[in-house]
Amino acid sequence: MSGSFDVDAPTLSRYVMTQTRDTDLVILMNALATSFKLITSAVNRAGVAKLYGLAGEVNSTGDDQKKLDVMSNEMMINALVNSGVCSVLVSEENEEP
Repeated sequence: MSGSFDVDAPTLSRYVMTQTRDTDLVILMNALATSFKLITSAVNRAGVAKLYGLAGEVNSTGDDQKKLDVMSNEMMINALVNSGVCSVLVSEENEEP
C-alpha cells in the first residue's frame, strides 16, 4: 500500500531544517503556514460568515478596509507574535509597526 504513496514525503520545513539548522526560520515558516490556512478557511467561509464588504475603517494608506482584510491581518499578526521569533511586524492595515 505504501508503495503507491510516499509516506515519507519531504516538507519545506524539514528541508530548511536539514539544510540550515535554523530553528527560528522553521518556526517562522510554520507560523506563516498556520496563518495561511486560517485565512484560507476564512475566505472559503466568507459568504456564510458575512465577511464580505467594508469594515468601516481606513488603513494607514487611506484605503477603506474590508472585513476580510482586517481579519486576515489579525490572524497573521497573532500567528507571528505568538511564534516568538518575529521582531518587528509592519502592515499597511496598521499605523504603527
